[in-house]
Amino acid sequence: MHVRLGDFFDMKLLTTALRRGLVLAAFSLVAAPLALTSGPVSADPARSAQTLLSLESRALARVGNTHLKGLVTPVKPTPAAAGTVTGGGGFLYDKTWLSRQPAPEGGPQWRCLAEALYFEARGETIEGLFAVSEVIMNRVASKRFPNSVCGVVNQGTGRKFACQFTYTCDGRPEHIDDKRSWNRVGKVARAVLDGKATGLTKGATHYHATWVSPDWSRKYTKTFAHGVHIFYRHTWRGE
Repeated sequence: MHVRLGDFFDMKLLTTALRRGLVLAAFSLVAAPLALTSGPVSADPARSAQTLLSLESRALARVGNTHLKGLVTPVKPTPAAAGTVTGGGGFLYDKTWLSRQPAPEGGPQWRCLAEALYFEARGETIEGLFAVSEVIMNRVASKRFPNSVCGVVNQGTGRKFACQFTYTCDGRPEHIDDKRSWNRVGKVARAVLDGKATGLTKGATHYHATWVSPDWSRKYTKTFAHGVHIFYRHTWRGE
């Protein structure tokens, strides 16, 4: 029997359907030993009906009402983690926090970080934006990369498809047309530069979109995944 749950708007109908399906399953457990011990089934319709009712009762007893109730009781959704980030001291960075932040502003380093978030991850949740920011800041802190946000973001710029952040060297002009997204990423960039770290990526220095699979991803240590991005930490020795 094929039952589409969307066809059942009445929970009683759904319960009945599930009970019947479970009865058929349990019936096989009860009927098998009976077939070996009870002999041929009587041709008397009344007696046959009584036998079937007895089998159904025994089958339902094996299934149990608690199990049936569990099958038809809607599961309460787990609160989504996406969009809510726990920072230092347990503070939550979520939509409420974002709405309370003043209009973002800053110098060149803030703009470089905000632009990277805008062109690389503006469709991500707040969690995703913080994660991409962490990669940039982890690189700034590493002796293997430039020691400024703008230096990290623009590393390799000028060599087509040889840069670290694709939007800086794909040969296409970049325009900030979505003011709402720019305001959003700007607030996150401001928070990150102000030291509101979240520790989401566990030291990740690299990431890629889920629709690509660069060679280095098979060599580095995967540390975090969120939305359309997967994050990695390079396993350099001595650092």
